[in-house]
Order: sequence, then structure tokens, then C-alpha cells
Amino acid sequence: MAGPLTPAETEIALAGLRRVLRYEPRDLTISVEAGLPWAGLSALLENEGQMLPLDPPFASQSTVGGVVSANTSGPRRRLYGSARDMVIGMRFATLQGKLIDSGGMVVKNVAGLDMAKLMIGSFGTLAAIAQVNFRVYPKPKLIRTFRWQGSKREEAIARRDAVLRGPLQPMAIDLLKEDGEYTLLVEAGGSEAVLARYGRELDGFEALDENAALDLWLAVRETSPTWLAAHPEGAVVRVSCTLSEVGTVIDNLPGPALARAGTGVCYGYFENAESAGEWAASNSAGTAVVEFAPQSYRERATLWPAPGNDLGLMKQVKHMFDPQGILNPGRLYGQI
Repeated sequence: MAGPLTPAETEIALAGLRRVLRYEPRDLTISVEAGLPWAGLSALLENEGQMLPLDPPFASQSTVGGVVSANTSGPRRRLYGSARDMVIGMRFATLQGKLIDSGGMVVKNVAGLDMAKLMIGSFGTLAAIAQVNFRVYPKPKLIRTFRWQGSKREEAIARRDAVLRGPLQPMAIDLLKEDGEYTLLVEAGGSEAVLARYGRELDGFEALDENAALDLWLAVRETSPTWLAAHPEGAVVRVSCTLSEVGTVIDNLPGPALARAGTGVCYGYFENAESAGEWAASNSAGTAVVEFAPQSYRERATLWPAPGNDLGLMKQVKHMFDPQGILNPGRLYGQI
């Protein structure tokens, strides 16, 4: 993922930091060390009827620190947001050997600069995350998935728009394209009365049974890992765009595509990295990055063709934390 791995004389691994430091189920907060496996954290919360709905890909292989550093998320970002919305505190280690605490263990913490936000999505280029505090969420009483399938992108987007304009607020709205066919998925949570209303409002959708829905969302969440396992020379392009651009982006992607249709994050799947890079460079809707690609391609290619005007500010922040460029050089999509 992201920029190339640069060989280094010294490597620091945090996988040994696996403790749950503090868990307050009634306060909906938890503090864990960065090396805790994501699957272990999810299982712990599940036992209490709670969840941390980031839904990252590679969930079975990831650690808490990895998920936060890469800022990965999945279908339920539509309702719950990304790591920036769930992290309420953090401890990280700087190159100077200082342990910096940011935030705390309360959901609404406004004291001081929120330095933890800088670490989210930084790929370890600024400091080493040691501990993360999250706000967690109660699991809905009931969860149901509704599916629409058709061959017209315009109809899929029109149905998506109707959901967004409606009074109901589903947890996830994903749009998949494969072989010219479109699948629109809506995941909703609540009481039986609420879900019954979804069934009435979502005309033309079918309600899936629980087991089928669980298998389907697991496949959706793991779309990128599954594609990369089947295509060793393949690549994944991520495009961040406005909601009105989702239809254009997913249509312009030449192969299979997946859109978080309620947030404007799209993923395109390419059988070779060269094609992915060419498409990302020529794309005019939204901002594209080559998110996953073979190491050999990442070492020589431009992964982030149009990073935007804030790249200069990002480089200044990098220099403030790491003036010698020691930490994970190039890992932020080859730019930092």
C-alpha cells in the first residue's frame, strides 16, 4: 500500500505492544496499544455489544496502529465517519525520544492542539504511534441489507440520490460495477419498525437474509485484498470525489469498480499497475492515488499525480517532526 518500502539499517516494530489499557463500556471509550490486532479489538467490543465501525480491508492481518496510520475505512464510513471521527486520543513517540500525549479518554475533548489528527494517515512518516484511544458505538438492535441490481448506471445513481434525499440514514451505501452490471447495496440498522420502513421506502430493492448479508459485506470490505491476491501485478486506484461525481468516476473506470456512494470514495481495479498509473494521471474528476501496486512499480512511478496546494504545508509539518527525512521516506504515496 502507498509509497515504496525503503530499505533501512534500523527498523522499529510495534507488534509487541498489544495490551488493552483501559476499556469503559458504559462511557463508550477504549484505549489500546498500537500493536493490538484489529481482529482482537473487534472481538472484544463484540462481546460487549459494541463496535468500532471502520471496516478496514485486510482486517484479519492489521494492527490498530496500521489501520490508523494508513487511515483505512470501509462501507460504514457513510454514517460513522473515518478514523479522524473515532480517535479521541493518542500517544506517539518522536525521533527525539519524547512520548507525546494528545487528547484523552472523553468523546468531546477540546483542550490543546489535536496533534493526533496529524498521525492519522501519515504512514509513520512523522512519529511512531504507541497508543490509541477510541470512541466506540453500540451495535444496532437489528441490521438489514437491501440490494438493487441493474445494467444502467444512471438508474443506480438516481436510486442512490433518492436514498440520500430521504429521511432515513443508512449505515452504508455502496455501488459496485462489474461486467457492465451495477449493484447498489444499502445497510440499515435499528428497530423492526425502522427496518420495515426501509423496506417500504426502497422500492425495487430486495432484502437479504442475515447470513447472505454478512458474507456479502465481508466480500465488499475485502474487495481490494481479494483482487490483489488474484492479480499479483495488479493495482488499485482510489479516487476521492464529490457525491455528484461518483457516477462519472465509476463509469470512467475501465474495469471493476466499487464506490462508497454515500461519501464519494471510489476504487478502481486494474490487472496491471501501468494501466492504473496512466488512468490516475489522466483522471479529471476528483483526486486519484494509486493506493495498492507492486513494490517494483511503486519504486519508480508517480502514485499521487495531483496532490493539491496543501502539499507544501504537509512537507513543512514533515520537516518539523523529521528534519532529516529518516522516518519511512516516500511512504506517503511517494511525495513525503
